[in-house]
Amino acid sequence: MPGGGWEEFAFEGIGTHWEISSPRPLGPLLRARLLGLVERFDADWSRFRADSRVSAMAREPGKYDFAAEAGALGQLYRVLYEATGGAMTPLIGPSLERLGYGAGYSLRPSGSALPAPAWDDVLEWAGSTLTTAAPVVLDIGAAGKGLLVDLVAAELEAGGVDAFIVDASGDLLVKGPDPVPVALEHPYNPTQAIGVVQLEGRALCASAANRRAWGDGLHHILDGKTGRPVRTAVATWALADTTMLADALATALFFVPGAGLQQAFDFSWLTVFSDGSAAHSAEFEGTLFT
Repeated sequence: MPGGGWEEFAFEGIGTHWEISSPRPLGPLLRARLLGLVERFDADWSRFRADSRVSAMAREPGKYDFAAEAGALGQLYRVLYEATGGAMTPLIGPSLERLGYGAGYSLRPSGSALPAPAWDDVLEWAGSTLTTAAPVVLDIGAAGKGLLVDLVAAELEAGGVDAFIVDASGDLLVKGPDPVPVALEHPYNPTQAIGVVQLEGRALCASAANRRAWGDGLHHILDGKTGRPVRTAVATWALADTTMLADALATALFFVPGAGLQQAFDFSWLTVFSDGSAAHSAEFEGTLFT
């Protein structure tokens, strides 16, 4: 990350660590707005707190109104749900909880994997209104953190900050005149890198099976068709103009080859597979170490 007098604002939000770097300090009013935004987002979308709107959906079916960002999030999820044949779905929450990744963070399975319900059987997502026909455990982890990065960036720009780096524990957005070198973490050794990307004016998101792993081969990237962890890819990276898109596509790469996703989305990508091989887009901005 850049030095030379850049100021850093660090905080905890949505269960992860955030760092915002900028050439000048962020004033107390702007910091308060940023923290308020993160808290509001968590109160809407977290399945780990009992007072959230998502937790209310898990208790009782009905009509639920979310903030405006829900519209773009729902559209993206629906496209990727169709593109992956139902493998990538916001309805994977019940299996995550049964496998131990629930509100109590027990990391101990309480039952077998559970396929996600069919979208059209239980959920109507129209703009920022979600209507459910049964209690659903919504999990937007595949794109939600990236979406919040974009919302934070918009708040920074509204506050007159036009150069910054938002780092939400690896979901990165860089805005400013100079590229920032970002190491690509080795999927089996976090102290090593397999390459580097010069990130400039775009978002870079990674997804890895080792990041939130527990038990005997359990991790947080589940196939909605089976409810079980994906076994083929071990790490992915996606670069796109928005962090929400990069975040979502980094997960989609576990289910669909990048070349297929490029038919619908403008992004570049890298996938590392469990056999040690790798594939990437022709225009991937990174340099891989050999």
